[in-house]
Amino acid sequence: MKSSHSLFLALAPALCLCAAPPAVAQQAPGNPASAASAPKASLTVTTAHPVQSSLAVRLAANGNIAPWQEASVGSEANGLRLAEVRVSVGDVVQRGQVLAVFASESVQADVAQAGAAVAEAQAQAADAAANAERARAFESNGMMSKQQISLLLTGEQTARARLESARAVLAVQQIRLKNTQVLAPDSGVISARNATVGAVLGAGTELFRLIRQARLEWRAEVIATELARVKPGTPVTLSASSGTRLTGTVRMVAPTVDPQTRNALVYVDLAITPAIATTVKAGMFARGEFQLGASAALTVPQQAVVARDGFNYVFKVAANRRVSQQRVEVGRRIAEQVEITKGLLIEDTVAVVGAGFLNDGDAVRVNNAAP
Repeated sequence: MKSSHSLFLALAPALCLCAAPPAVAQQAPGNPASAASAPKASLTVTTAHPVQSSLAVRLAANGNIAPWQEASVGSEANGLRLAEVRVSVGDVVQRGQVLAVFASESVQADVAQAGAAVAEAQAQAADAAANAERARAFESNGMMSKQQISLLLTGEQTARARLESARAVLAVQQIRLKNTQVLAPDSGVISARNATVGAVLGAGTELFRLIRQARLEWRAEVIATELARVKPGTPVTLSASSGTRLTGTVRMVAPTVDPQTRNALVYVDLAITPAIATTVKAGMFARGEFQLGASAALTVPQQAVVARDGFNYVFKVAANRRVSQQRVEVGRRIAEQVEITKGLLIEDTVAVVGAGFLNDGDAVRVNNAAP
């Protein structure tokens, strides 16, 4: 009995090991734990397909707003005192309007003196003409010598020449009198004033500067390689530094290119209304775009493009509702659409609303129902 009991104790561990159940039990297909291990959607998104659209082709440029043409209004009177200045900077003037007046007393005296000289010359010319007429009458009967007749005829011509000279002097003095009033050479806006009441000025001294017809232009700097795309008549939209939006039309392209900057000037006539004229001034900086037409483009909604680490990405949604991050290159933007120039096909599906919260490989729930 004692030996049998010892044999049983020796075999007991082996028997217990053989009867032990498997360490890992296999889960049934319908087990809730199996469903819990499946991937869950991390976010609800909306999707869209790229669309083939027609987008405007624009060329951006910078430049300054400048007067179309400026007129320099100077003094033609020499050594006269400026008695009156009737306009100032910013005044709108009309062609022929009096801008300033010089003291004219001395000039009026010179005109009167010249007029008297003309009257004297006329009397002398009339007397010389009468003498010449009598000489011609006596020439045929020989009652006067040829020398006397010649002197009288010459006297007539001399008197006529003196009369013309006196009339010319009178005309000069009348012009001097007229020049005592400084007139606007064209309609426009006074942009600068150097005239000071009481100053004695020489001929040619600039008194005012005038923006002719109040016309302004935008002088855009365009790189030489883009000049061929800009033609006269091209419409332009621009924004001045004051925030005012303007429209214009290309008038001409400069015939030369700056050898230092490799840029050329494009002159754009601006449409200036009275309301705009108060906020847009010559010398302002402006950014603008030349409207060069339209071209086909592949576009997606702006929300679908996510900027990360200096690059642009979209998230393509596969049939299994998993997203993959795709790097793309963007181009033009119009309204809520962005042009995709590289990295996307028209048959792809991209996440739109919620794309900014996704990561590569996320599972999503798609809900494109209208709100």
